[in-house]
Amino acid sequence: MSVVRGKINPIRDNILITDMEFGEQQSKGGIVILSDDGKSEGVKARWGRVWAIGPAQTDVKVGEWILLEHGRWSRGITIEHEDGSETIIRRADTKAILMVNDVKPNEMIFGQHAQVTHATFDPSTFANPSFEQ
Repeated sequence: MSVVRGKINPIRDNILITDMEFGEQQSKGGIVILSDDGKSEGVKARWGRVWAIGPAQTDVKVGEWILLEHGRWSRGITIEHEDGSETIIRRADTKAILMVNDVKPNEMIFGQHAQVTHATFDPSTFANPSFEQ
């Protein structure tokens, strides 16, 4: 992951987000759901907090939370601040915003499990028993 020092300003109507969660989740009842990142179950929309907006952005404001369609964000880059703290930011696809909220939603979001099926083949269908050399 790249590390950038200094200030970053988005251009046009671009949106930079932070605080996306990819790790394990915990339900209100205390049940721990292991991370599904990189698995078929991990294909789901995710929330991110708006960190910065370009000058032409009119749909969202800094500090709001947006729900993005799966994978419609860039890879993260690390911003190193003067005080030594770091923030991971991503660019959001403005056409993939599903919802906007003033506060971070507490509900968990689950992906849909993609059932992988493997066809089975009878090897005899590849051989022609009548073939003679």
